Amino acid sequence: MQKVDLFYIFERKLTTINPGFGNEAIIIIFAASKAEKLQTFNSQRMKILVCISNVPDTTTKIKFAEGNSSIDTAGIQWVINPWDELSLTRALELKDVQSNGVNSVTVAHVGASGSEPTIRKALAIGADDAIRINYNAPDAFSVAAQLAEVIKKEGFDIIFCGIESSDFNGSSVGGMISEFLGIPSVSSVSGVNIENGTPVLTREIDGGRESVKVPVPFVAVVQKGIAKEPRIASMRGIMTARSKPVRLYEPIAVESLTEIAGFEKPSPRAACKFIDSETPGQLIGLLQNEAKVI
Repeated sequence: MQKVDLFYIFERKLTTINPGFGNEAIIIIFAASKAEKLQTFNSQRMKILVCISNVPDTTTKIKFAEGNSSIDTAGIQWVINPWDELSLTRALELKDVQSNGVNSVTVAHVGASGSEPTIRKALAIGADDAIRINYNAPDAFSVAAQLAEVIKKEGFDIIFCGIESSDFNGSSVGGMISEFLGIPSVSSVSGVNIENGTPVLTREIDGGRESVKVPVPFVAVVQKGIAKEPRIASMRGIMTARSKPVRLYEPIAVESLTEIAGFEKPSPRAACKFIDSETPGQLIGLLQNEAKVI
């Protein structure tokens, strides 16, 4: 095993889709890490963790309470965050291929007991077990800290995080987890494969795609393309989910770094005006005097 004092070594392969740039190029990139050595992939023990959020269904009409300082949860239909659901789908696809050597797929969530139905849905989709940290986290920093503490205790090789949650759109938990753990993280991941025992990630970049080989453990912050469609729970999956274990952890003491001062709804859209095609002058006048775009 090669020891590296200050850096993890990533091997990246940049595939350009612009023929003017020529063939593929191999780039060696050094990424700062607190860990002291590269860890090899053990195909016999690989464990994947998918971090999931419990968010309102996108069709829900949100109402505010307590002077617009909190969300009124009455009547809200809660679902798995869409990015996390796609992450779970890809994790299960990796497990389905026996040669990948994925031993288990676990989901983890930071939240109170009211989130149990969402966790059970993830188990029905195919996760082997689940972790719930019994804590209503006030911000992303608190969420990441709680998850990192559990990951230290349980140990996982790949940690999937959706690029953002559909409620607060913070896009910060995945990167924070990697910092707490001192392990690599790769953002904007649109594909994950295992080739000859090594995880290979695909990232969409300007003008092409980038392939990244990364040692385990690591955090993958995933986006569009990680899976084509979310996996649907089967009847058998729904039945077996009832007996799958959900391990409960009590939270550690963490000081939150941010506070929500308040919410406000966007201004309602103005009524749509229809202009006769025979009167373009009226359209120009509206664009100049009302819309003020010309």
